[in-house]
Amino acid sequence: MNEGLWVEPSFKASFFIVTTILMLFMTISAPDQSKPLLFDTLQEMHIISIKPWSEAITEALPIRTTVFVQEQGVPKEMELDEFDANADHALAYIGPLCVGTARFIRLADKKVQIGRIAVLNGHRGNGIGSELLKALLELGRSQGIEEFELHAQVTAMTFYEKLGFTPLGEIYDEASIPHRNMILLMK
Repeated sequence: MNEGLWVEPSFKASFFIVTTILMLFMTISAPDQSKPLLFDTLQEMHIISIKPWSEAITEALPIRTTVFVQEQGVPKEMELDEFDANADHALAYIGPLCVGTARFIRLADKKVQIGRIAVLNGHRGNGIGSELLKALLELGRSQGIEEFELHAQVTAMTFYEKLGFTPLGEIYDEASIPHRNMILLMK
């Protein structure tokens, strides 16, 4: 055996091979499953990245358009607003694939609003939304934020309550969807 023939693959080549294999496993579905094969194994591999809108737009906007405009019927002109440009955006990745997003808007010195939490349909129910929210809460804590607020869709209130948010005020209509404000105070 000639040991001189082995060539160590570069990091880029190795990353490409591993990424390709992960993407293949993530997109192959068994006939009786709604989630890709090996998803339970891969779900622990979520990576959350915080980016400004200028870097997040190419990945966050398609997810938000799919979830809010196409699935929930929110008018396209309501989905994007003046707050995106100055907000921090959390993006959730499984391997190289961005599957979820959320945003963090500074309202006052120690107060922020979290919103636009969206996870692609095939990846819901696996903790990605919680991870996005926890990442933004940690970002806020690191900046001395004392009050987090959000406009919760009524159907998602239990999700937010599990993470410590409490209802505030009455139910109201936003984009023809029932909402209720929720708040989390840090001590």
